[in-house]
Amino acid sequence: MYHNYLLISPAKMEAKFTGDAVISTVSYGGAGEVSKSAAVIVCTVMAILYVAILYAPTLILRLPPSDSFQSYMIRRFICAGVSSVFSLIACSLILPIQWGKSHLSDVYGIRLDHIWQAVIFPLTLTSLMYAGTLILKLLLLLDSAQEDRENGRSLSLDIIKNAVHEFIESISSMASNISAWRNYFVAPLTEELVFRACMIPLLLCGGFGTYKVVFLCPIFFSLAHLNHLLEYAQRSGSWLKALMTVGFQVGYTVIFGSYASFLFVRTGHLTAPLVAHIFCNYMGLPVIISRRTGMITVASVAGLLGFIWLLFPLTSPHLYNATTDNCMCWHRYCSWS
Repeated sequence: MYHNYLLISPAKMEAKFTGDAVISTVSYGGAGEVSKSAAVIVCTVMAILYVAILYAPTLILRLPPSDSFQSYMIRRFICAGVSSVFSLIACSLILPIQWGKSHLSDVYGIRLDHIWQAVIFPLTLTSLMYAGTLILKLLLLLDSAQEDRENGRSLSLDIIKNAVHEFIESISSMASNISAWRNYFVAPLTEELVFRACMIPLLLCGGFGTYKVVFLCPIFFSLAHLNHLLEYAQRSGSWLKALMTVGFQVGYTVIFGSYASFLFVRTGHLTAPLVAHIFCNYMGLPVIISRRTGMITVASVAGLLGFIWLLFPLTSPHLYNATTDNCMCWHRYCSWS
C-alpha cells in the first residue's frame, strides 16, 4: 500500500566477508546509515508497541469492555493493524531510503514475482518437520477406513463425496470462526510485517551480521508473547505454572522466529515466512513420539534429516530473485548464495 509514493535510490556497496557477517560500506547520496543502537532501540519499541497497543482501547481510549469474544477479537485485529502500519511507516523514515528506482514494498519483501516458489518451497520444507504428524494423521485415516469396512461399509464414491463435503464444510466454518482469522490470517500477517519485514531490514542496515540478525530478531518476536504471563497466572492460580507455560512458548517462538527470519533473509520474499507461519499455526506442535507405533518417530527423524539436507537448496536466493547482485543494505541474499 506504500509502494506508490516511495522509491529507493541505488547504492554503491563494497562488501567483504568476515565469518558469518558481511561488513558493508554503503553510499546513499546524502542519506545517513542506521546505527546499531538505533536499530535495536527501534526494534524494541516496535515489539513493545505491538503488545501494548492491544490494551489501548480500554486503558487509553477508555472504551467499555467488549460485550462478546468476537468484538473483543475485532478490537485486537484493529490494534494489530495500527501497530503494523505504524512500524512500516517508521521504518520507511528511518531506513536510508530516497527517491530512486525500486518500490518501498521491495524493502519489506512484499512482492508478487516468484510467488509460487515463495509458497511451494518453504511449505515443502516446513512440512518435513511435521513428517511424524502427517504419518499419524494418515494412520488415523486408514483406521477410519478399516472401521468402515468392518461395519460393512466399503469404500465407495458416496463415502469419498461425504469426506470431500465434510472437508469443504470445515473450511467454510473456519472462514466464519474469529479464532481461525486470528490464527491463520491476522496474527501471521501482522507479526511477519513487524518482526520480519520491518525489523530485519533495520538490523541489517544497522550493520549486524547475517546470522546475528537471524538469531537476534526472534528475541524481539518472543517479547510479544510475554503479555500472556499475567493471563496464565490468573487462570492457573500459580506463577510457577504460568512461568513454565510462557517459558515454553518463548522457547518455541525463538526457534520458529529464527527459521522465519532465515527464510526472509535468504529469499528476500515475505511470502516465504508467512506461509510457514500459517502452516505451523495450523499444525500446532509437531508429533515426535507416539505410543501407537515407532513409525511416527522414524518419520520424524527422517523428516528432520530431510529438512537439514534441503534447508539451503530450497532457500537458494536464485530461486526467488531474478538477480542476486547490487543489493541494498536491507537485502542480504546477494551475499548469501
